[in-house]
Amino acid sequence: MNYFRFPHSMKTSHTKMRNPSFLSSFFFLLLLSHKVSCDYHCSPIKASDVDRVQFAMNLEFLEAEFFLRGSLGQGLDSIAPYLAQGGPPPVGGVKADLDPVTRRIIEEFGYQEVGHLGAIYTRVGGIRRPLLNLSAQNFETIFNEAVGYKLQPPFNPYSNTVNYLLASYLIPYVGLVGYVGTIPYLETYNSKSLVASLLGVESGQDAVLRALLYAHADEKVEPYDMTVAEFTGRLSGLRNVLAMCGLKDEGIMVPKELGAENRTTSNVLSADEYSLSYSRTPPEILRIIYGSGSEYKPGGFYPDGGNGRIAQSFLKKD
Repeated sequence: MNYFRFPHSMKTSHTKMRNPSFLSSFFFLLLLSHKVSCDYHCSPIKASDVDRVQFAMNLEFLEAEFFLRGSLGQGLDSIAPYLAQGGPPPVGGVKADLDPVTRRIIEEFGYQEVGHLGAIYTRVGGIRRPLLNLSAQNFETIFNEAVGYKLQPPFNPYSNTVNYLLASYLIPYVGLVGYVGTIPYLETYNSKSLVASLLGVESGQDAVLRALLYAHADEKVEPYDMTVAEFTGRLSGLRNVLAMCGLKDEGIMVPKELGAENRTTSNVLSADEYSLSYSRTPPEILRIIYGSGSEYKPGGFYPDGGNGRIAQSFLKKD
């Protein structure tokens, strides 16, 4: 998988993400990249309501499989196989070694994602489950790219609670900002009410995950010389670089100039200068979840690309 790489100055393993001067420079570069690339890469696309809502199923499938397998050791094929529409089973994905409270939370999230898939399937029709890569090796690659060097031992999302929460940090937020970016372009009441309801739960999941991580913000992620907060900052930074549309993703700790009303370094909810949710277009989302920085080049969580008209339209143009 060819993940988009950080410039060398953003990759050094000796730089701490909590360092204010580094953070200020880091986000300045992202904002500058936003001014340069926004018009070309970040414009809205034309699509029908059905296609927009079905596009979101790609993320819902990813969440359902990761949460169900991580908490129960089994996925959609054991819970509601009809929703997969004959799509291939995921690669990897095993029961994680979670503490009892986190396991119950993640199990609940998994069932909620089954409900989301069922709601979309019932209201607008479904798409086939795409091939998903939930292997520890895929997460290892993502985390290596985020920190800018090869972690030793390799990062394994299923080995403990903190690792699994950090891996989960990668997923619901992308769906959340996708729904925020979708709603303004929907035309029918059916689509608007559906996506608004999906967004409510999606944002709740992301908030819970970020709050759980924030409780451990200053703790080192063993055996790495990096805190939980630093990992979230690096992961958010990677997503910003991949999407190529500036600063729309922030870790659980930020410099005050990015905090709520410029008064806090805590950042349990990622939001803009007015504390409004960021939004992303389908191409931005594909660049992130493919891990390639290109909506035309699948990989990452989706080795064969996403399904539905929107995702497939970019693959056909490659």
